[in-house]
Amino acid sequence: MSEFSLQDLEEIVAARAKASPDESWTAKLVAAGQEKAAKKLGEEAVETVIAAIKQDRQNLTSESADLLYHLLVVLNIAALPLQDVLDELQRRTGQSGLQEKASRPK
Repeated sequence: MSEFSLQDLEEIVAARAKASPDESWTAKLVAAGQEKAAKKLGEEAVETVIAAIKQDRQNLTSESADLLYHLLVVLNIAALPLQDVLDELQRRTGQSGLQEKASRPK
């Protein structure tokens, strides 16, 4: 079992975001700005959905990794810590998904 965590990935993204865009894909995405990074996140989301629909476990694994990575890049650009997202998920575990959806403003 791997000891690697999303927090580890968040730290790697933060470190690589400070590198030269000529040396790091992460730094290149960060330098291109949130719009580019968010579009890339969307592309990865679509590719993940396609892999899931095709029941292609190998591609689903790979695309899911890409999706999580690009989400962390988007969060990094927004200066939104992963912990804030995890805290929101924890808050939601106290109620069913149906209750949570019903509580959202319309």
